[in-house]
Amino acid sequence: MEYEKKKREVSAESALSKAMFICSRMEKCCFDIRKKLRDWEISSDDQDQIIQTLIDEKFINEERYTNFYVRDKFRFNRWGRIKITHHLKQKQIPEYLISDAIEQLDEVEYSNMLSDLLTSKIKTIREEDPYQLKAKLYRFAQGRGFESQLSLQIIDKLISAMD
Repeated sequence: MEYEKKKREVSAESALSKAMFICSRMEKCCFDIRKKLRDWEISSDDQDQIIQTLIDEKFINEERYTNFYVRDKFRFNRWGRIKITHHLKQKQIPEYLISDAIEQLDEVEYSNMLSDLLTSKIKTIREEDPYQLKAKLYRFAQGRGFESQLSLQIIDKLISAMD
C-alpha cells in the first residue's frame, strides 16, 4: 500500500508569514520564494502579491541577495565567476545585478584562490605526462567555473615551477 504525503492547504496569509520567517532567517531571492509558494499551491495572483509585500517590507532585496550569494559561493564553495553567474541566471537574477556583484570580487584574491585550488589538486593527480596533467588541471578549473585564460596562465606557472 502506497502512502501519499498529504499536502495541507496553506492560506495566502499564512504563506506570507511563513515566507517572512524564511526571509528573516536567510537571504532569499524572488525565485526561491516563488518556488516555495508554488509548492504550497498558492495561486499566481497571491504569489505576486506576497512577493511584492516581501519586497516592500525589505524581506527580499535581489541586490543584497546577489552580493551575499557571490561572496559566499566564492569564499566557501570556491567557485569561479562563470559558475556563480550561471547559478544566479538560473535563479532569474537580472544581468546587471550579477555583473555588479561579480565586479566586487578582488582580482588578486580571485587569482590566489584559483592558484591554491590548483596547487592542492596537483598533489592528488598521479600523472607523468605534462600534457595530461595540464588537461586534468584545466578541466578541474573549468568545473569550478574559472575563466579559461586565467586557468591556463596559472596552470602554466605551476607546471613550469615543478620543472
